[in-house]
Amino acid sequence: MDRFHLMSVFVAVAEEESFAGAARRLSMSPPAVTRAIAILEERLGVKLLNRTTRYVRATDAGLRYLESARRLIADADEADDAVAGINAEPRGSLAITAPVLFGRMYVTPSIVAYLRAYPDMAVSAVFLDRVVNLLEEGMDVGVRIGELPDSSMRAIKVGHVRRVVCATPEYLQQHGTPATPQELGKHAIIAAAAVSPSLEWRFGIGRDGGKPGGNVSTVKVMPRLTVTNNDAAIEAALEGFGLTRLLSYQVAPHLASGRLVTVLDDHEPARLPIHILHREGRQVSAKVRSFVDLLAQTLRADPALR
Repeated sequence: MDRFHLMSVFVAVAEEESFAGAARRLSMSPPAVTRAIAILEERLGVKLLNRTTRYVRATDAGLRYLESARRLIADADEADDAVAGINAEPRGSLAITAPVLFGRMYVTPSIVAYLRAYPDMAVSAVFLDRVVNLLEEGMDVGVRIGELPDSSMRAIKVGHVRRVVCATPEYLQQHGTPATPQELGKHAIIAAAAVSPSLEWRFGIGRDGGKPGGNVSTVKVMPRLTVTNNDAAIEAALEGFGLTRLLSYQVAPHLASGRLVTVLDDHEPARLPIHILHREGRQVSAKVRSFVDLLAQTLRADPALR
C-alpha cells in the first residue's frame, strides 16, 4: 500500500482521535482505515496509536511521526500548487488563529472578503488569547502581537499597537487627569488580566522610553476592579468607573468616537509589533499566499495599527 496514503490515513486518525471519524473524513470504510494503520505500524515497527473502547490517542512515537507526516503532506500540497501554476485558484480549507478581540475586529472581515473572492475555499478560525503553536495545532496562518521568539515560521510585519491608559472624558473631568504614572494611585483602576496580568505597570522614561529597549519604570497599581477579559474592562471604563490599560486596537473605535480618551501618552512604553505568521516552505501554497496577501494589505492600511 502506498506510503503517502498510509501517512495521510494516520494523520486523519490522530487528528480526529477516532477511526470512524477518519473514515468519514477520508470517505473510506472503517475496516480499510484500521487495516492501513496496522500496515503502517508493521512497516515502521513501532506502535503509533493507543486504542481503547473510548478513545484513540497518539503514542509519544506517534506524536513525533505526526509532526513529520504533517510537514511532508504540506510539502506535497505545495508541490501540487507549484505544478498547477502561481495563478492557480485557491481551493480547499485554511485554518487561521489570532487573539480573540483582534480576530473579531480585524481578521474576520478579511476572512469574509477572502471567502467571497474564492468560493472553493473554507476557513476555520480559532481565536484564542494564548500563543498557539501553528505546527502542533494544525494552523496554516497565525496573527501574533508582541516580539517574536526565533522560529522556523515566516513572519510578515503588518503594523504596531500601543499600551494605552484611558478613561471617559467625564471621569477625568470629575477626578482629574494624571500627569505622571505615579498619580495613578489617586484613581480607580480597572485591570484587564489578559493585558496586564501583573499589578506593576511599565512606562517609558525620557525621550527613548517609547522605543524598543528604551528606559522603563514600573508603577504598582491597586485595582478596584479586576476582570479576566478585555471586553469587560472596556465596558467598565465606558461606564465611567475609572482608568484602564489596554492595547490601542482594542479601544480604537471608542477613541475615534471620543467616548474614551488616552492619558499619560508621553509615558507609553515601546510599541508592540503585529506579525502574520505562516510556515516557511520552498513554495507557499496558493490558498495561504492569497489569504496572507489580503490580510497584510488590509492591516497595513488601517490607521489604528500604525
